[in-house]
Amino acid sequence: MANAEIIYLTRDCYVAMVPSGAKMKLHAGMEVRITQELGNSFTLEIFGNLGRLDGKDADAIGKKVANPLELLPSGASINDQVWAMLKTVFDPEIPVNIVDLGLVYDCQIKEVENEGYEIILIMTLTAPGCGMGPVIADDAKQKLLHIPGVKDAVIDLVFDPPWSREKMSDTAKLELGLF
Repeated sequence: MANAEIIYLTRDCYVAMVPSGAKMKLHAGMEVRITQELGNSFTLEIFGNLGRLDGKDADAIGKKVANPLELLPSGASINDQVWAMLKTVFDPEIPVNIVDLGLVYDCQIKEVENEGYEIILIMTLTAPGCGMGPVIADDAKQKLLHIPGVKDAVIDLVFDPPWSREKMSDTAKLELGLF
């Protein structure tokens, strides 16, 4: 988004700095630019640095976020709801969701008697040392917990087998110009 408009924060909020993942408080009136707006989160340029703003703070930059579950047909299965939510999780530096990037290795949906569902997600990162790993994993967890009936979500970050470009969907490869 070169030449993106300057936005002034309307209230204090926190961002996760990219690529370290460290939390940083931004103050009302600060100048930022949106460099990526995907999956109900925003990557902001802040004085030459990048920070990931969570969707719950979208109002601080004058934005609203959509509920991806509202795009599903009425009565969509829990499986469809889980995958719809996972497709809204993005690395703040890569404009492709974690499903199409091939970062999701396994997703188990367990019905807990009379309580709802527990989701166990096994995923990886594009690089083991990625500072944004905990931020991405927490984003996945929070989005899964927003599904009605989901009582718990466990995210297991693994690095074996290691991620490679071969795990990406054709859509992801096309988006990233790898075809």
